Amino acid sequence: MAEAGSARLADPDVEARLARLDELLEGLESTPGPVTRPATEAVGLLTEVYGEALARVLDLADTALAVRLADDELLGHLLVLHDVHPEPAERRAARAVERLRPAVRERGGDVEWAGVEGGVARVRLTTGGGCGSGCGGGGGSGGVDVTDAVRAAVLAAAPELTGVEPVPDPEERRPAPAFVPLATLTHRGAP
Repeated sequence: MAEAGSARLADPDVEARLARLDELLEGLESTPGPVTRPATEAVGLLTEVYGEALARVLDLADTALAVRLADDELLGHLLVLHDVHPEPAERRAARAVERLRPAVRERGGDVEWAGVEGGVARVRLTTGGGCGSGCGGGGGSGGVDVTDAVRAAVLAAAPELTGVEPVPDPEERRPAPAFVPLATLTHRGAP
């Protein structure tokens, strides 16, 4: 337990430290020399030990505490990183979609979880302006932004998944077929 006077890191401070850690590790991995290999091995071993410590904490936690730990943004990411998260990837991804739903609705669209197929998350996505699930593939920039946000949120919550794909909305209105006058079909050779 933390001492009464010890400083805790706010989420932005944690994010800044993680970004700096990424920079340092990238620099270390690209630096030739006799120190590089032992340093990266030390970081890897330390990471494994911390992962084991997290797994043991979960083993000792009751269900309510395990849920609270997994719901904490930083701890949840660490549990995923160490492959000890108590929730399956599909449930985490579905929750990520549900958390995004109000923001997507504010933009005039909707997003709905459709499951996992072959390791790929499936979402039903409609965007404002009536462009439907096809917008994410290169329609208006609003549709691309929403699709990218959904993809990022799902893969952050469940990096074990290999991708995120939109599925067509069964209730989405399809364009009516073009009207072809009967006379043009029956009088092909006529001038």
